[in-house]
Amino acid sequence: MHSRYTRELADSAISAQRVVLRLRVRRLFCDNNACAAKTFAEQVVDLTQPYARRTTPLRRTLEEITLALAGRPGARLANSLGLAVSRDSLLRMLRALPDPPTATVTVLGIDDFATKRGQVYATILIDHHTRRPIEVLPNRDADTLAAWLTTHPEVQIITRDRAGAYAEAANRGAPQTTQCADRWHLWKNLGQAVEKTVIAHRASLHDPTTPNRAQPDDTDPQHQCAREGRAREQAVTTALTTTPGAAKPNTQSRLQARFQQRYTQIHALRDQGKGMRTIADELGLDRKTIRRFLDATSVEHLLAKTTSRTTVLDNYKPYLHQRWTQGTTNVPQLISEIRAQGYRGSTRTVYRYLRPSQAERNPPPPTPAPPTIRAVTGWIMGNPDNLADQDHQRLQQILTRCPELEATRRHVSSFAHMIRDLRGDLLPEWINRVREDNLPALHSFTTGLQHDHAAVIAGLTLPYNNGPTEGTVNKIKMIKRSMYGRANFDLLRKRVLLTA
Repeated sequence: MHSRYTRELADSAISAQRVVLRLRVRRLFCDNNACAAKTFAEQVVDLTQPYARRTTPLRRTLEEITLALAGRPGARLANSLGLAVSRDSLLRMLRALPDPPTATVTVLGIDDFATKRGQVYATILIDHHTRRPIEVLPNRDADTLAAWLTTHPEVQIITRDRAGAYAEAANRGAPQTTQCADRWHLWKNLGQAVEKTVIAHRASLHDPTTPNRAQPDDTDPQHQCAREGRAREQAVTTALTTTPGAAKPNTQSRLQARFQQRYTQIHALRDQGKGMRTIADELGLDRKTIRRFLDATSVEHLLAKTTSRTTVLDNYKPYLHQRWTQGTTNVPQLISEIRAQGYRGSTRTVYRYLRPSQAERNPPPPTPAPPTIRAVTGWIMGNPDNLADQDHQRLQQILTRCPELEATRRHVSSFAHMIRDLRGDLLPEWINRVREDNLPALHSFTTGLQHDHAAVIAGLTLPYNNGPTEGTVNKIKMIKRSMYGRANFDLLRKRVLLTA
């Protein structure tokens, strides 16, 4: 024994009061001349560590607080509990924690997440057997992932979405693996193709047996506004049902002309390599508008979504028709009655709807609004057994009027059978049946399946999917929000590996 000295260590608080332990410990010396340590202090098991100013239980408590809340919020909680510590100290503790040990990974899940949405992305890797993250890569480039896979030859199966970068990385870094495309993404891509098909046949959504609204006398000047409105609607309908480029300029509606001009400008600037923010600044438009035009496949796609919207008055038109038939033609009174039923629209909308019938005192027939494109897409993609009777009846009427949508519904049902029963062997036959029908959107979908054919077959055959990875990404979003976007990548990686 060389000597003794006194150590002071902060310990866990008692009743929110700070506690300090004073220990008198021995300093020992080594009689081995070859030893670099001439003297060393003894340690108390499970209480002290070399050079530490806090006890081991206190340090573990602070590490758990930091893992849950990160720096600033963790410091506020710790100080309220009587554990005096700064946010910088907490972050240093977190960075000093070792990475969790990982076992041999045979089934690997891969997905990306945004560290700065729209600009910076990272990649999360999880072990499917433990459902725990094993690594976080600083980007989603194929080179980075391929380099990691090269050092882990034990991986046998990779589950991923349909991103081309991850497919390329798996082919280069782990050619021995079986790539498994995620079934949810396959179903989502099919839904997008179905929506484009419904848009292409949107004319079939209208019931041709619905009686038209009673037309007033065209010579009456009181109905000039109504005539102009019908003329605009007719012009839009003509523009939507005419083949692009076949209509003369003087027959195009102003709406279509404006959309066509804007669509051409935005795509021309995008072809020049400009981003959405730059295009929005040059054209004086919102970035959401720019994104909507870039995502649209054609001007008709945009016009279909614009002209197929319902109004807030649709649910109250039958009541207005009934009251008008009974002889109540006082429009302010009718507005008061439907407001009592929950109408929150403007009075001008009601006046505009009743204006054509005020002169002749004939109520406009309550023509039901056609179902929206999104609703019909949901009916086609949904389980027929879960549809309401009214929705099922309306869908059957639409399918009867449109053989293309009937074929689409049949193909969707077959694809759902493959997903539910894991019958990937039926995919080639399904693709051939789809190509026999005139369904361009589904043809594009099948082309994408053939480009990633092996992974799609595995995704429809093996029991693995990318659901656990998507769940981990959801946890990462919570972790990012608790850090307020102020942390570096190394700190985010540490928290993801230790808490997600």
